[in-house]
Amino acid sequence: MSDPRAAARAIDALRRGWPVRLAGVDGEVLTILPIEGVGVDDLAAFDPHGTAPLLLSGARAATLKLVNQLDAADPERAVLIERPVAIDDRAGASLALAMATADPVRDLMTPLKGPYHALPLTQPASAAAALRLARLAGLLPAFFVGSGEAIDAVDVPVDAVTAYEDSARLVIAARARLPVEADARAEIVAFRSTDDPREHIALILGEPDGSPPVVRLHSECLTGDVLGSLKCDCGPQLHAALHAIAGAQWGVLLYLRQEGRGIGLINKLRAYQLQDQGFDTVDANVRLGFPIDARDFSVASRMLTLLGIDAVRLLTNNPAKVARLAAEGITVIERVAHAVEANPHNERYLATKRDRTGHQL
Repeated sequence: MSDPRAAARAIDALRRGWPVRLAGVDGEVLTILPIEGVGVDDLAAFDPHGTAPLLLSGARAATLKLVNQLDAADPERAVLIERPVAIDDRAGASLALAMATADPVRDLMTPLKGPYHALPLTQPASAAAALRLARLAGLLPAFFVGSGEAIDAVDVPVDAVTAYEDSARLVIAARARLPVEADARAEIVAFRSTDDPREHIALILGEPDGSPPVVRLHSECLTGDVLGSLKCDCGPQLHAALHAIAGAQWGVLLYLRQEGRGIGLINKLRAYQLQDQGFDTVDANVRLGFPIDARDFSVASRMLTLLGIDAVRLLTNNPAKVARLAAEGITVIERVAHAVEANPHNERYLATKRDRTGHQL
């Protein structure tokens, strides 16, 4: 397995708008440039003739009528069906048109795109890795595809992307007493990974006594946790969880830095724009080219293991969280219901979680 640091360098390059060259098995090579964040001059250097095809997610290609709709019917499968998509030669690979093609938020502003033609996918493993890198970088899963190996690019083997996703190099970096409103005896523990710049947090409430703690996995939500957004229930859930844990013998809140169910803050805001156009939260994620839930709960299991916890009472309404945590080796001895009141702004969001993602509200 390749060094995950190669994938970390590739993620950094994509966020800077630099080219990346993916090398797969059997000599498969794919050179990509992110559509989002690239400058006009950089695109000209990458594609001087203006003929570069595009690589989009299968879900986005389905929206543009470029793949079989049956293939795209399963959102989890759809993001694995990558199709390079070529902009017609008469249009050229202009940056503005490419962004309109990549970003579904712009569909109503630029309805007359194309015509497009799907091209044969000759580097399937590299294409799949490219879209995973986009998610890890918090970018739209959309790229210009280079025509050769002469382009100056950051090199990354395809299996380095898998190594990065599977990396378990998480350590406790610091811990300190942190009196909080729910419990003045609380302790905060910070976790750092050598392969991921995001730092995750555990807040321990009460006195550990050997019994299975009440544990809440809370994914970061800047808009709800900090700004008081009414579009979701994240802020109220966070505060209710702290008080529920404080009322138990002891417990732990894991604050996971996986904004927007793992798609990142900017893509979450794009999903909000799509919701304003009438799509629910599930369809918005899929139209952006992402899974319904892209979070990595192996991070939570590693945090619990480092804290010496192997069995929990999980505070959640999401049975999938129970299954995914159990799959990572943590025994869930009880699912503790966790509900908050709806408001007029998040009623549809909560109904979607109940009806389409199996939450037991």
